[in-house]
Order: sequence, then C-alpha cells, then structure tokens
Amino acid sequence: MSEKLQKVLARVGLGSRRYMEEVIAAGRVSVNGQVAQVGERIEPGDELRIDGRKVQFQIEDEIRRRVLIYYKPEGEICSRSDPENRPTVFEQLPQIAGDRWVMVGRLDINSTGLLLFTNDGELANRLMHPSNEIEREYAVRVMGEVTPQLKNNMLKGVTLDDGPAKFESFTEIGGEGINRWFQVVVKEGRNREVRRIFESQGLKVSRLLRTRYGTVILPRELRTGRWMELDKQDIDNLTKSVELKPRQGTGLFGMAKRRNERMQDKPMAARRGGFLRQQRRDNEEETQQKPVYGRERERRDDMNQFGQRRDDKAQPSQQSERRSSGNQGSYGQRDRQEAPANRERRDDNFGNRDFGNRERRDENAPRKPYGTKKIFKKF
Repeated sequence: MSEKLQKVLARVGLGSRRYMEEVIAAGRVSVNGQVAQVGERIEPGDELRIDGRKVQFQIEDEIRRRVLIYYKPEGEICSRSDPENRPTVFEQLPQIAGDRWVMVGRLDINSTGLLLFTNDGELANRLMHPSNEIEREYAVRVMGEVTPQLKNNMLKGVTLDDGPAKFESFTEIGGEGINRWFQVVVKEGRNREVRRIFESQGLKVSRLLRTRYGTVILPRELRTGRWMELDKQDIDNLTKSVELKPRQGTGLFGMAKRRNERMQDKPMAARRGGFLRQQRRDNEEETQQKPVYGRERERRDDMNQFGQRRDDKAQPSQQSERRSSGNQGSYGQRDRQEAPANRERRDDNFGNRDFGNRERRDENAPRKPYGTKKIFKKF
C-alpha cells in the first residue's frame, strides 16, 4: 500500500504538506536513490532521504491510531508557537516518537473546554470538514436578556461577515439575573462562530466552554489543563462517524491504560492557565489600591524600601552625625547616647572580669579531681 510522499514527510514532523512540496520541488528529496517529484507515492521498504539523510517512516495504515482529549484552560492559544511567547496547548501534551499531534478544531484564547488531538491526519481533516457536519456543543454564559424572539433568530439563522450561521439547538441550563447559562450546538467550526452569533443579537458572551465534539464528551474526571487518551471503543465510534475504517492495534495498553484508570478513580488537580488570569489579577490589585494624598504621601516618598528616612531628606545635623560615625554599628550608637560618667565606669569594670584572663587565676588554689561528679561511678 502506497502513500503520497509529501504526506509522509509532514506526518514525520519535518514540516507542513505545503512546505514539504516546496522541498520536494527543490530536488532535496530522493526515493531509492532517485530525485523525487511532487505527488510521487512511496511504499513500505523504500529508502527515503532528505538532503542525503535517511528518514525512517511508516505507512499511515500501519501506525496505531491515537486520540487525546485535552481540557484547555483560559489563556492558552491553539498554536504550535507564538511570537508573543504566550503558553500554547501543545506544550502540555506528551511526546510521540516518530510522529506528531494534529489538533482537531480550535478554541480562542478566552475559551475553555474540550480539544481533540490525533496522530491521524485524515481523521482530523474529516472531523473538521463542514461537509461531515460534526456537532460541536458549547456551554455559554451570556450577559443580557435572551428573549424568545432573539432565540428564534439564532435558531433560524443570522448573517455574519463570512456567510449565514445558526444554532442547531438552543437550551437554557441555569443561572440567574443577567448572567444565564445556555447550551448550544453548531455544525461548523468557523472562527469565533458562537460568539459572533450572540453578538449579532446585541448579546455578549462572558464564558464559553466546549463540552462535546462529535461522539466525544468532556469527562467529569478530567480537570482543567489535563489530558487523557481515548481507548479503542471511543476511537472506533469517532472514526465511524466520519466513515473511516478502524485500525489494528488501536487502544490503550499497559501503563497508558492504568494511567487512565487511576485518573478516573482519583482525578489530578486542575492546572490553571496563567497568562490571562495573572493579567486580571494584576489589574484587580491596581484598582484596589487606594490613592494617598497630603502628608502621608510625602512621608512615603521620603522613606526608602527599608522604612528609613532617605539621607537627602534628613536634617543637616543628622547627616553630619552619620558621616562622622562611619561604619559604626549599634555599639557605636549606644556609646554616643550614654552619659560620659557611665561610659567611663563601664570601661573600668570591664577589665576586672575573670572570664578570659588565665593569668589572673590563683595557682595555689586547690582544684577538683577529675571524675568527682555525681554522674560518674567509682569502680
């Protein structure tokens, strides 16, 4: 069974399919010693080289199909890299030898919930393609009153910048006041589609959580920022929904299976996204700080980081005293504060003490013999 060359190179992790086509067209790829052409097919046992270096590969049908579910936290972006150095969802995924994870759909930086990753590019493409009409279910918190008329408008369809859009179902699931939760379903994965449908009716989405993608439901035991690998039955149900054949060896075995069982019994603690949450926390601290005016502000300005008055704000007499004292510590300060008479008396009595003066001891005084203490016994 053969497979297109650019598809094999992209799956190995050397770059996107489009980039691999450019590499092949540049004559940098060879198959069995012959320069390859774009669109050429490769079979098991062929020798594949890029820039003279041998590349190990497997035909896609021979690779074990794997699917991960990830609970995306707020503040992470759905990209492999970010020029602004923001955290990405790929940073939290396990490494996969000789292969790479392909993301199924996207969530914007402010949204949370279910993300799917797989090592099967064909499965990912079919799950995302609008022609397959795979359902995406969301829990949405909306600021504002959703009247029956607005609900009907969103179910019948609204016009967005990139064409018409609608909700397949719309259900109220709780909440009070202006913040109410709704459950909506769409069959397309356009950019910010759910938010834009609500915005077309003058409503603002304050929270958006994806709870289902196709046949995969976000598990209760999966916490924010954690991932879990699907077993054979769940993967087969997912592939069946997009009319793909199951593969041999699909499913969890050994340590991977025991890990999932442990997570169901004892879920791991949530790992919160840090970028937006820290940003919000900093803004709250700035707003909570009360402004300081008058003498209190002048006093704080005069103090250094240790709570002491700055030298440039001190009185002239204090500045001259500090300069004269040099590097004297607390003893030097105490000597300056004591009266002269007390200081002379203390200096005279200091030399009359017995400790540390071996020459002042009486050599004729009897000494206690060793071993006369009560704790020693005489044998």
